[in-house]
Amino acid sequence: MQLAPFFPLIHKVLRPTFPTCLWTGDANSATIALTFDDGPHPTHTPQLLEVLDRYEIPASFFWLGACVHRSPHMAQEIWQRGHWIGLHGYQHHSFPRLSADELKQSLAKTQEAIAHACQVDLAYVQQNIRDVRPPNGLFTPQTLRYLQQWNYRPVMWSVVPEDWVRPGIDIVTQRVLSQTCNGSLIVLHDGYCGGEDVAKTADRLIPRLLDQGYQFVTVDALWQQAAIGVPVVKT
Repeated sequence: MQLAPFFPLIHKVLRPTFPTCLWTGDANSATIALTFDDGPHPTHTPQLLEVLDRYEIPASFFWLGACVHRSPHMAQEIWQRGHWIGLHGYQHHSFPRLSADELKQSLAKTQEAIAHACQVDLAYVQQNIRDVRPPNGLFTPQTLRYLQQWNYRPVMWSVVPEDWVRPGIDIVTQRVLSQTCNGSLIVLHDGYCGGEDVAKTADRLIPRLLDQGYQFVTVDALWQQAAIGVPVVKT
């Protein structure tokens, strides 16, 4: 059973329940964030980058450390283009199933993979790449307490078209267009599940959202708009 019809309802419940997470940006600003989970991928991500380059769109990527390790040159290309980078764990493991030590090591190991792949000082990565999106959007209050204790910023979503089950580019596009509004935080995937269609989907979505007057920004820009009481990444 596809869950896409339920995600808008889930969002309405979870957002006020967990207000220290980033769910959306400013409802009074026509800015939106296009984000991609589960990469980088050696085939899907280069195709996506071509689309982002063509439209000069900034995006935000939530990386799996294992994928960064497998495709370091791809990670470096994304980094050099100036896209925003976040953490998705080292493997695609549900955070609530990990112990505190396992979760902490998963995030730290991903930062180490990013530093090595992008040829950036580890201390810089540890200080600046601290946005975290839980795999499958699964978390508990304890998960959030750990992230806050370790000075990470939890990033969630407001538009989830369930592209990973590959319902078709037309359906994914329709779902995103019907749900997007000011401040939307859109989740697509450029990894092994759903990434096959990500470039074509982005190529279909971006011009239509631009025509509707939206401006694409990074997750960091949405944090600045939201201005909620969470730890601020130091630069």
